[in-house]
Amino acid sequence: MDVMELLNWFMGLGSIVVLPALVFVFGMVLGTKPSKALMSALTVGIGFVGLNLVISLLGESLGPAAQQMVENLGLELTTIDVGWPAAAAISYGTALGGLAIPIGLGLNFVLILFGLTKTLNVDLWNIWHAAFISSLIYALTGDMTLSIAATCVYIMMILLFGDILGGVINRFYGFPNITFPHGTAIPGFIFALPFNWLFDRIPVVKNWKADPETIQNKFGIFGQSTVIGAIIGLGIGLAAGYDAAGLGQLAVKMAAVMMLMPRMVALLMEGLTPISEAANAFVQKRFPDRELYIGMDAALSVGHPAVLSSSLLLVPITILLAVVLPGNTTLPFGDLATIPFLVCLMAAVFNGNIIRTVIAGTFYMVTILYITSWVAPLVTQAAIASNFDLQGNTTITAMAEGGLWTTWMYVGLAELFSMTGILSIGVVVLAGLVYVNKILPGRKNKQQHGQDTAAVK
Repeated sequence: MDVMELLNWFMGLGSIVVLPALVFVFGMVLGTKPSKALMSALTVGIGFVGLNLVISLLGESLGPAAQQMVENLGLELTTIDVGWPAAAAISYGTALGGLAIPIGLGLNFVLILFGLTKTLNVDLWNIWHAAFISSLIYALTGDMTLSIAATCVYIMMILLFGDILGGVINRFYGFPNITFPHGTAIPGFIFALPFNWLFDRIPVVKNWKADPETIQNKFGIFGQSTVIGAIIGLGIGLAAGYDAAGLGQLAVKMAAVMMLMPRMVALLMEGLTPISEAANAFVQKRFPDRELYIGMDAALSVGHPAVLSSSLLLVPITILLAVVLPGNTTLPFGDLATIPFLVCLMAAVFNGNIIRTVIAGTFYMVTILYITSWVAPLVTQAAIASNFDLQGNTTITAMAEGGLWTTWMYVGLAELFSMTGILSIGVVVLAGLVYVNKILPGRKNKQQHGQDTAAVK
């Protein structure tokens, strides 16, 4: 068995095995006691099992309701959204998929070695996002070199945003030394920034307080996240035309998601905290002037009440948009349960403001539906190349990755300018890494030195 076969076998064990194994290995490398590293790894694995169960509950509950809403609305859309699990399978089913992980590991090591990133990405499973982009570019161009270049640039990009997001994630979610170099979540962060600037300048709107704590204080029990989940579940059930039993069951299931998701995230953080502390101590001992973020799945963020509440509200909005948007061919389905991953970092930009997140999220879903409809032929072509079962569908897509503006940027520039387009992104990303990790810290040190000198005087 060669290295690639061994790596493919390891990744084939699934994320709930791969991530704990990596956590254990990194814990040992960072000097954690074997018993402590093992308990951390198992706790992380258990947390992910629980989180996946809750996400499955969300998908299994929303899927039939969404399908019934679609039937009630009489939708006739030709492109089926098969969801991120299918997109990941398609990505890792191509030759490029097998190369993405060793490329990701190698680039991450080199960039850390030269001080060009603070992000140590242990979330290797989600490098499928890079493989997805490169598979689409290969389906478009048939150029393996161009596709591999896109993989490299994409991985550098998510590491750059991992560096940028570390402070944001610590401030909003309270996760020290954790970041999300996650291809599905990052685009929402960028998309939200101009909306936040705009909201801050609109009279009345800028004063709206709609974070979960404010809502709970104003509405009492009806502002609690579990009750909000039940109310949203009732609303979705009514739109789907459910009977009393169906309404009650969907309401309780949505309330359960709102309660259980944060608890599973807390379990994950319990396992990650010792590793994060060991990583920080390791770096401080050897590189006193540097810090290190542990790159994790954005699943850690989806349990936040603002994220879940906004996401559930966006489910019927997304289906309605699919009906009314001229030119849209995408039938939202598989990735409706993935909306929390799309908006988790938007909620961080808006400081948990649910109204802002839903308004900006609505515009975001408009772009996602159009982009995912545009890229659907390439997704279908990549699926055929990976021997993916289309299950009788002529055209498929995946909203949570195929509809992102980053997908549009990479595929569009590859189509228009070939290698020049991809390398232009690479130059910008490399400049960003240099600025964030070399120039900006130097400026901060000079400012601090100046303040210290002034204090002495």
